[in-house]
Amino acid sequence: MDRFWARFIELARMKGVKENAIRWHVRRAEAYLKAVSGKRLAQHSVDDVTGYLEHAGRLGGIKDWQFAQTVDAIQNLLETANAPVAGQVDWGFWRDSARSLEADHPTIARETEPSGTGNAAEQLVSGIAFKPKRNARSPLDAVRENHSALLERMIAEIRRRKYSIRTEQAYETWVCRFILFCDNRDPTELGAERVRAFLEDLAVRGNVSASTQSQALNALAFLYQQVLGRSMDEMGDFVRAKRPKRLPVVLERSEVARLLTGIEGTQHLMAALLYGTGMRLMECVRLRVRDIDFAYPQIVVRDGKGQKDRVVPLPGRLEQPLREQLEKVRALHEQDLAQGFGEVFLPDALARKWPHAAKEWIWQYVFPSARLSVDPRSGKMRRHHVHENGLQKAVKAAGTRAGIAKKVNCHCLRHSFATHVLESGYDIRTVQELLGHADVSTTMIYTHVLNRGGQGVRSPLDGLL
Repeated sequence: MDRFWARFIELARMKGVKENAIRWHVRRAEAYLKAVSGKRLAQHSVDDVTGYLEHAGRLGGIKDWQFAQTVDAIQNLLETANAPVAGQVDWGFWRDSARSLEADHPTIARETEPSGTGNAAEQLVSGIAFKPKRNARSPLDAVRENHSALLERMIAEIRRRKYSIRTEQAYETWVCRFILFCDNRDPTELGAERVRAFLEDLAVRGNVSASTQSQALNALAFLYQQVLGRSMDEMGDFVRAKRPKRLPVVLERSEVARLLTGIEGTQHLMAALLYGTGMRLMECVRLRVRDIDFAYPQIVVRDGKGQKDRVVPLPGRLEQPLREQLEKVRALHEQDLAQGFGEVFLPDALARKWPHAAKEWIWQYVFPSARLSVDPRSGKMRRHHVHENGLQKAVKAAGTRAGIAKKVNCHCLRHSFATHVLESGYDIRTVQELLGHADVSTTMIYTHVLNRGGQGVRSPLDGLL
């Protein structure tokens, strides 16, 4: 037995486990063995492993790193014993579920307690201010304190207009940076000249991209026009960052096939959906049971970019895998209900309007986390969707293993969907609707991708005798 644990420890070190964490890996492996006693490791099944992890995932006190450590220890244990089940468990899915959603995560960043809990300032501050500070106070923190009333007015206007939480966070940060640039002066005392100086400083000294400078301009224009009621007409011209013309990264069909082959389990299904429907990453991880329509067949993408709903086709090849996924989710949900859990996050304060809806089957996530976690806003124990970082890492790693010499990420699957649909003969307006673009000029970029290089022009080299 001592030789076995020596091999266990050696394997853990090879995987990068730090020396001070080795003893905890051993303890977590021993806890698993105690829970599944009476069976040799070679006889352990997927149900043994997933049942133990599901139980661990319902423990309210377990932290993210502890759950991840448990997953790693069990995998290490089974690999040390050469148990067949080590290659059958979707370890990536369980490891991704170790990361719970942060308080400023786009899914839940605007979830606040009902009126009467906490003070008013805590309920009005932006989503970014809820993120716990691990480092020393930054100059922007002081700006937020000194100009909290103005920032709260701006955030209230942003939320009234239903802008996304990431737009809210970006606008708040840019306004704070502008105030800091102006020596912490009140923006009501500043005019277009200081705004122009700030934007030119970003382009000249900061060397930022054109999109970054445009975002800063949009934030300050929103502050002055929509919050302070002042015109920006007198700002005039200013030095603009050069906007490069870049084509999106598109994979060939054979490259997509190789990429998807290198991804397993739930992450394979999610990556296939990204390519098969053209959905954005967050649109995929936020899918709920009610959004899948097998009868038509289609998927309703709700509250996409720009607060818009749209319909995308449900790929026929994914119908059966999706049905199997929903069966697993239903079984997990029923177990949660039996143990007094089963709630999910509901958007737009629907939980207060319909108190029991959070436990209904139609509102459950299609890709739920493998464990329960405390909602950082409400303090309730819920089952959120999987964290998007896990799929991002899986796609990137699969691209590297497949030898694809391109920048492979989740969004390139959306680009590939659009390009391949156009190649199949569908018109640009149809593709615009499928992608959810507000302007057809955004979709037109894919027509340039189709006509690039040798596809549009015959090289003169090929004409030489």
